[in-house]
Amino acid sequence: MNPDDKSLHSGLTSADDRVKLSHWLPPRHGIVPEIRIGNNWYSIFWLLPLGALVLIIGILLCLELRRIPVVQDFIARYPGSSSSAELSPSVGFPWWLRWQHYFNLFFLMFIIRSGIQILADHPRLYWNVHCTPGTEWFRFQKEVPKDRIWTAKDDSVTIPGWLGLPGIRHSIGLSRWWHFSFALFWLGNGIIFYLLLFLTPQWKRIVPLSWDVFPNALSVILQYLSLQFPSNEGWTRYNSAQQLAYFLTVFLAAPLAVVTGLLQAPALANRLTRLSRIINRQVARSIHFLVLCWFLIFTVIHVSLVFLTGASANINRMFAGINGESIEGWIVFLGAMLILILAWLGASPFTIKYARLVQKAGRKLLGKFFDYGESLSPQVVYTEKDISPFFWPNGKLPQGIEFERLIAEKFVSYRLSISGLVDHPCEFSMEELRAMPKQEQITNLYCIQGWSGIAKWGGVPMRYVLKVVHPRSDGRYAVFYSFGEGGEGGIYYDVHTLENMQHHLTILAYEMNGSPLSVLHGAPLRLICPNELGFKQVKWIRAIEFVSDFKHLGAGQGGYNEDHEFFGYRAPI
Repeated sequence: MNPDDKSLHSGLTSADDRVKLSHWLPPRHGIVPEIRIGNNWYSIFWLLPLGALVLIIGILLCLELRRIPVVQDFIARYPGSSSSAELSPSVGFPWWLRWQHYFNLFFLMFIIRSGIQILADHPRLYWNVHCTPGTEWFRFQKEVPKDRIWTAKDDSVTIPGWLGLPGIRHSIGLSRWWHFSFALFWLGNGIIFYLLLFLTPQWKRIVPLSWDVFPNALSVILQYLSLQFPSNEGWTRYNSAQQLAYFLTVFLAAPLAVVTGLLQAPALANRLTRLSRIINRQVARSIHFLVLCWFLIFTVIHVSLVFLTGASANINRMFAGINGESIEGWIVFLGAMLILILAWLGASPFTIKYARLVQKAGRKLLGKFFDYGESLSPQVVYTEKDISPFFWPNGKLPQGIEFERLIAEKFVSYRLSISGLVDHPCEFSMEELRAMPKQEQITNLYCIQGWSGIAKWGGVPMRYVLKVVHPRSDGRYAVFYSFGEGGEGGIYYDVHTLENMQHHLTILAYEMNGSPLSVLHGAPLRLICPNELGFKQVKWIRAIEFVSDFKHLGAGQGGYNEDHEFFGYRAPI
């Protein structure tokens, strides 16, 4: 293949700035979410009648307990609130606290919806690092078929547009922009909240100052379940059950959501050697999901008690800062809920119509964080015993006579073309590539969909290739072209910076787990770049071209998935 052959560029396809549903994966609905207990799977729908039964038994039990003198004495001694938590009535609920309460709800709406959409791209959760089918503890997809090739993309399921964001199968590129952007807003809102919380007396509402918070919390639960609610003193102090719930949410669940989210990023996880071995991506992903469950349960209970323990008084306090009866709180509340509903209903249609705008806005907002992630040189390597017994296949296998011929002859006539802005354009056969310095490494590949897999890779370090071809000063990017096609046709390609290619674990791999790379996983040659997500690590490499810019390639977004599925050009997170 001639290095200057323009057929590569002509094989690239442009893309629309909005989602065309006919080009995306057809809908495939999963199953009712299931949880594994032992070797058996149980539908989470069983949790509804089970929860109702537990609640009824709890109410009946507490009604009987309230008749026992010892329990009556306990409630009299611990009425439900610690005196150390009481604030002056003049403190109340200041404007900043009310606004941040609403912003927190608004931001979490987008985070949760987009998070559910992301989870639907690999609808399985594991406590092990390998993602071997059958070892998951939670799923809302059927078992992986054993009688045919089943890719990770095949495994994705459709989420309704009213729930997921944007509600299209395998729209993870768009959902990630929403998720990360609003996570950043939520984090900023949280930092401001922490600062104002401890600069004012408001911290006393949610930080226990005495051990009596625990018996008081138990007393509150007994009173609620016996249907004799404790007095509502929310203007000056929360009851102890509220205090503990808020404390756990603010100081444990929220930070845990941030940490486990970051530990799913390849650039960070493959840098933090010790931590990533303890909390690997799948453990982080499972904990991240359980934190979501905590937030949802907390919200349901919180909203229910707001209306059950005096709706008007609570609404006035939370939305108008008024301790008393007034219509003002309801006016603000209804207006705020209207905005929330309109945002909920409009988010998915807006994303589909203005998909490129969502991508560009997200990239503008998050670009510096992605730049920083790419600057981190991956460090984590594993041992032979860590190699995954199963490695999810993905991508569209190459078609056509040329590639079939290469497979039949075991890639004897294969030539890797390296061209563009280099001093020494070259073509290398597989024999010549194998004669170059070989690097072996056992690293963890992170797919954008959520799965991960550890494998032993062998191949040529990209930093050695750069020394051989010597990119010119204006050759700032390396474009990897694949024999494979993208989902909408046209050559699959992706772009990397030269700096990213110089990391010591970035290689052109021709071996996997001590054997020649299989066609299913990218033969004859694939890129391994552990600080990036898997879609950036091009399989079935046909050619590499060094360019000064990539705006002339495809839709100019830096790669096929970036063009067509609105992924991020940089993907270290």
